[in-house]
Amino acid sequence: MNLLASVLRTVVPVLVGLVVAATDVLGLVADHGQITAVIAAVVTAVYYLLLRLAEQLADRIGWEPGRVIAGVLLGWARPPEYQAPRGTAPVRLRLDTDALRADVTEALRQAGQEAARPDATLRRLS
Repeated sequence: MNLLASVLRTVVPVLVGLVVAATDVLGLVADHGQITAVIAAVVTAVYYLLLRLAEQLADRIGWEPGRVIAGVLLGWARPPEYQAPRGTAPVRLRLDTDALRADVTEALRQAGQEAARPDATLRRLS
């Protein structure tokens, strides 16, 4: 699970950046910069995945130099360790319906007054 989590934590931001950078590729003409962004995202994802797989394989077979080399090429000599979340405690929530009703009524009253006086609202916004 650590491998999947670490890959997803790297690949998903890369893909989001790709989509943001290459939105024109989805329907419009792509320029050189957008094609470069696509290639960079793919190369980054493949590089990361291959080195994480090599790191995990080296760890499984007990080859410490291979694990360290793959880790260093990823920027950190140790693979990430994700801790399972601790148990949760139940939380009890009691809503004060009378106070909520009064707040909503007051907000609606104020909204109605401001809608009746748009010049006052504009003065406060400027």
